[in-house]
Amino acid sequence: MPLPIPSEQAELIEIVRILDPLRHYRAEDVSGEETGVWEGAEAVRALALIADLPDGDLHRCFNPGWGVRVHGTDGPLFRLAFCFECHGVRLWGPAVPAGQEGIHGFDADSAPARELLRRFRATRSGAPGSSGPVGDQ
Repeated sequence: MPLPIPSEQAELIEIVRILDPLRHYRAEDVSGEETGVWEGAEAVRALALIADLPDGDLHRCFNPGWGVRVHGTDGPLFRLAFCFECHGVRLWGPAVPAGQEGIHGFDADSAPARELLRRFRATRSGAPGSSGPVGDQ
């Protein structure tokens, strides 16, 4: 998935468990339960993983369960909201060119997507390598 900035420009990523998914179809921010923060090299690795998400067919639901807020040295850069059920990710924010904003399809069954979801779930449980509850998209 093409990202609007080089991953090295990210200082930190806030991970959010989205509690009201329908709100995120057009919301200005990602809201929900903040479950963790990835900083420095960990943020760069996470963005590299996101950039490696292969394109996929977008299904219909778009009820995102996880989101991230990506920040640089001067403030917010962009946001992503992920729906692993419909294989959709919404990209928006101040560093995103107008033509790149919106919902994009990704292969949620790919190795990078499975690893990203595992990392999201691990932030919620607090246990490294945790796979989280079943159905916790």
